[in-house]
Amino acid sequence: MTTKDAHMTSRKQAAEICATGIGKRFGTFDALKDISLTIGRGEFLTFLGPSGSGKSTMLMVLGGFEPASSGTLLLDGVDVTHQPAEARGFGMMFQGYALFPHMTVAQNIAFPLKVQRRSAGQVKRRTEEMIEMVGLGGHGHKRPAALSGGQQQRVALARALSYEPPVLLLDEPFSALDRNLRGQMQDEMRRIHRDTGTTFVFVTHDQSEALALSSRIAIFSAGTLQQVATPREIYERPVNRFVAEFLGDINILPLQDVKQSSTSTAACFEGSILHATPDAGTPTSLLAIRPEHMSITSSPPEQGNAIPAKIADVTYMGAETRLSVLTPAGQALTLTAGTEYMSTPLQAGNDIWVSWPKERGVFL
Repeated sequence: MTTKDAHMTSRKQAAEICATGIGKRFGTFDALKDISLTIGRGEFLTFLGPSGSGKSTMLMVLGGFEPASSGTLLLDGVDVTHQPAEARGFGMMFQGYALFPHMTVAQNIAFPLKVQRRSAGQVKRRTEEMIEMVGLGGHGHKRPAALSGGQQQRVALARALSYEPPVLLLDEPFSALDRNLRGQMQDEMRRIHRDTGTTFVFVTHDQSEALALSSRIAIFSAGTLQQVATPREIYERPVNRFVAEFLGDINILPLQDVKQSSTSTAACFEGSILHATPDAGTPTSLLAIRPEHMSITSSPPEQGNAIPAKIADVTYMGAETRLSVLTPAGQALTLTAGTEYMSTPLQAGNDIWVSWPKERGVFL
């Protein structure tokens, strides 16, 4: 089978998963509460949330490693809720890679193919294809101890994909890698997902990783599903305060006297009138703005929202400078600006105006 043939086969075999009302209880503790979502065929869906939020438990339930306490799981329309892991045939990539130390790279990758009793010729061809796909040409004879962490991860990925599973489950596979290597492996993961077309379900607590890799992100908190959306939508249009504050820095302003018209929404914050567009969501008492969408001026701008403030701290971060400011009533705000675009140095104690376009505000 050629690499192109393998690519087409994997795309054909990629599966859709439909979870409805999934719950998982350990004793009296509800680890998952009424989780419902559909994972599209060939999608890269990431489960994101803090420790203990239920994201890894949901992955284990999908894979059949933990039985669901309630709800149903459909794989391409077939009920697999009570099927064991081996019957589902999903690929699994763990945090610790779980490679066989006494086997070579090629033998590790070939292992699941031999379990399936494929012919020697098929095993050899597929193993060679996977070694090349993950960029380990010339390393097939080595054992895991002779490889770097990133290379071991590639072996684990190749082994998990070697038998062309309909779904690949990945449980924080980058957690043991340093920052630079994580970035390289993220690029590789995107390429391999694109080339194979397999449905990927990925667990991480790293927000930037989720934004970089996913076609959609599912945010978990305390066993509940908070929001499922594209990276751009979930970052720019969070549905509640938890999602907004968990996914990157954000400023949240408490509002008074919120009034809505057909064209805009107006509200009061510390005596300043602020405006938002209709697509900012249903008007509430909380308005959220990302730091990078705010600007600093020495006088109030002619257009957009603006509030007076005083700089409390300036932090140089290389390409960016982070500013901490306080409004007259003591509301703390965070702003980021490109260092090279700052015309004059800013110092703690400077009086400024903070402004942003009205379309950048989001109601929570």
